[in-house]
Amino acid sequence: MNNSLRPHGHNRAPLPPAESSADGVPSPRSPQNQPNQQAQADNRSASGGAKQRDAFFDNAKYLAIVLVAIGHSWEPIKGDSRILEAVYTVVYTFHMPAFIIISGFFSRSFDATPSRLKRLITGVAVPYIVFETAYPLFKRWIAEDPSQEISLLDPWYLTWFLCALFIWRMTTPIWKMVRWPLPLALGLAMAATVTPEIGDDLDLQRVLQFLPYFVLGLVMKPEHFHMVRTRTVRILAVPVFAVALGFGWWAVPRMNTAWFYHRDAAQELGAPWWAGPVMVLAMFGCSLLLTACFFAWVPRRHMWFTALGAGTLYGYLLHGFFVKAGDYQGWFDHGWLHRPLGEIFVSVVAAVGVTLLCTSPVQRVFRFAMEPKMEWAFKRDAAALAREREKREGAGAREKVSA
Repeated sequence: MNNSLRPHGHNRAPLPPAESSADGVPSPRSPQNQPNQQAQADNRSASGGAKQRDAFFDNAKYLAIVLVAIGHSWEPIKGDSRILEAVYTVVYTFHMPAFIIISGFFSRSFDATPSRLKRLITGVAVPYIVFETAYPLFKRWIAEDPSQEISLLDPWYLTWFLCALFIWRMTTPIWKMVRWPLPLALGLAMAATVTPEIGDDLDLQRVLQFLPYFVLGLVMKPEHFHMVRTRTVRILAVPVFAVALGFGWWAVPRMNTAWFYHRDAAQELGAPWWAGPVMVLAMFGCSLLLTACFFAWVPRRHMWFTALGAGTLYGYLLHGFFVKAGDYQGWFDHGWLHRPLGEIFVSVVAAVGVTLLCTSPVQRVFRFAMEPKMEWAFKRDAAALAREREKREGAGAREKVSA
């Protein structure tokens, strides 16, 4: 999600706030004789038809977005810190895959009907256009860089995810139709890594290289999340993360961090062509392992931050302004911030900041850009008009009878 190598380039609409726990993801203590009830409840939640939200997914989205913000805050200060670089590498292995898997899971009901296309446009396409324009204008102003171009074809910093999500959702019916969706998605990701000619338009390298995680979310079922919500997996997750941190520390001087951004072909990273497909498979396996460990530790019950999971799009798109402002204005240049206590301070500030940006007051202020209604832009659905007409006619008939 980060654009350290290209500082000037590349880098759903949230549902209502959580009310109470739904049954979308079975608890480890759930009765084993109720899988159908669990699946039905999850399907209602995923389709947006239920008033209640699943606390597990809101908790996971919130914790993932906090890791995203912290990772971005580490970008300007990690410098030569091998330990911070190792932690940064481990976080980048799973935080976006986790977020994308959840996005795919909640896209299972997308069927290109007018109502869902409308929501896709207002909740993804419009925010993309707004922020793809706002970020370059922000750089022009705060960095005094009038040469910064505005281009809807070249996702800037954080906006790549909205572009990717729009493409992934639009192709969802295809993935639901083919027989082996995940192997096909992996094949496309592997092919992308040996095709530098794809270029930077719409950040298609990222779209294709992250595609397997979205498709995996599409084919997952509630019981798959139940599999990692066990005491055994939670215990095993501790040594797994410890080994991952140790491997990350070892790999810092030996591996190009840009592999974790999934935005370049192998040749663009100075590696032989065959390294691209190998890295896609290797990183897919590592990412799934760490993502499973992350999900294992996500709380199942309602927490103080559960409701914030409905506002993660706000935190995601808005925190970048503060990170970039600090980068352009030299806030991260202070020497003490590059020491352990300074790095902890920056991490805490980033976590608190993105938390505030996910709150209801911020959502109310920026809803015009994130969740515009835009009724004026769409034709009325013929079926809805027919239902309204029948309702009015029925009401008129009842009034005549009562009279």
